[in-house]
Amino acid sequence: MDFVAHGPRATSFRLRSSPGMSCQYFPYVGSCLLHVLQFWNTQPTKAHAHMSGLLQKEQTNEVRSQVQRVINDINAMTEKITKTEQPGAYVPAAGYCTDEEVRHTAAFDRFVRGGLDNLTAEQRSLIQSKRETRDISEGGAQGAHVGSYSNLGYFVPTGFVAAVEQAKKYFSSFDDIAQIMKTSTGNAIPWPVSNDVDNKATVVGEATEVTELDPESTSHVIFQAYKLKSGLIKASNELLEDSGIDIQAWLADRFAERFGRGEELLFTKGTGSGQPMGILTAIAASGATPVTAIGSAANTGGSEDGTNSIGYKDLVNLEHSVDPAYRQRARYMLSDNTLGTLKTLLDKFGRPLWTPGVSVGAPDSINGYPYSINQSMSAVAAGNTTMAFGDFSKFVVRRVGSMTMRRLVERYAELDQVGFLAFERVDSQLLDAGTHPLNVLIQHT
Repeated sequence: MDFVAHGPRATSFRLRSSPGMSCQYFPYVGSCLLHVLQFWNTQPTKAHAHMSGLLQKEQTNEVRSQVQRVINDINAMTEKITKTEQPGAYVPAAGYCTDEEVRHTAAFDRFVRGGLDNLTAEQRSLIQSKRETRDISEGGAQGAHVGSYSNLGYFVPTGFVAAVEQAKKYFSSFDDIAQIMKTSTGNAIPWPVSNDVDNKATVVGEATEVTELDPESTSHVIFQAYKLKSGLIKASNELLEDSGIDIQAWLADRFAERFGRGEELLFTKGTGSGQPMGILTAIAASGATPVTAIGSAANTGGSEDGTNSIGYKDLVNLEHSVDPAYRQRARYMLSDNTLGTLKTLLDKFGRPLWTPGVSVGAPDSINGYPYSINQSMSAVAAGNTTMAFGDFSKFVVRRVGSMTMRRLVERYAELDQVGFLAFERVDSQLLDAGTHPLNVLIQHT
């Protein structure tokens, strides 16, 4: 076991336990670490002030080189703070593990290493009770049938799922910014959406009859349950038999990366036909008028245009294409490549468009709004959709049940290896009844 800093701002420590041990907290012993974090949190502010001064100068090659070095320094500081604050894995957020969770985690660890034959009778019974069972009525052409079928795989422990979800955030930001709907079954779910913007409260006299007003338009979006697979992960028996290896953490990292990258692509560009509806596809289908980029020439004094750059006016136009009611919780979504092009731009008042968070807990921002990196967003090039902006809580991700896993032994027996496959079921939809909570920036063609 080892001590792991627990955020926010590392004001407490948590003892990370091996499977089968209870979870404990040790508050207020992180004073030294806290002082380190406070020091590092002041550094991005100083670096940003230095960068602002450099951007006011004539943009020679030397000055641009200095600006890039400052940006690299800020990124390095941010990464150091993030790593220092990173919570330990496999411990529920509340810091408490039930007896069943502890037993399930221990049984799952033995199952991963040695299969069902490696379990005690009690552990075998517990693992078997976690086998996935699903109603045949859950979607598809067999919707009229009644019954269930099993042998689909084993549900993994809560702590393992939490570890995967935490690590997955490094590869997909949707769990942080979208609305997450968790359901125990995969039945199709209709979600009503309505446009009620023209109805408002009015003054009525005493004993006056109230006129009934219905929303002008009501429709539904349907949430399905599409199965995703991780792809095969092979492990040697030597690795599984080494008790010094945290095999659950090893598997969780690999499942997280694969599901994270796959979800990010589907939730961004999914067609909605046989797969989740991606956010860009949904915005295009909603009827929102996209903003076309005019470029950064007004910012730089150069010859850039809307095909190969993004300017201050493009950001303003995109922000104001979204209703003010949705801008209260709005943010940008863009690729890291696009972010890099924005970091050296100034607005018309000479202020950088990108600013790092300068106070404890404050996020970095673009033109005053926070942003999320999505590597499935296109880079700046003619005709590409490069940025999305608005209230991402109106984009709903559905997660069905828990992750399930299969352990494949015979398939790789001659190689003395064991294969692992994980599955999850998801869908996504945009809640838009015509009010367009999100919009996009498209580069000029």
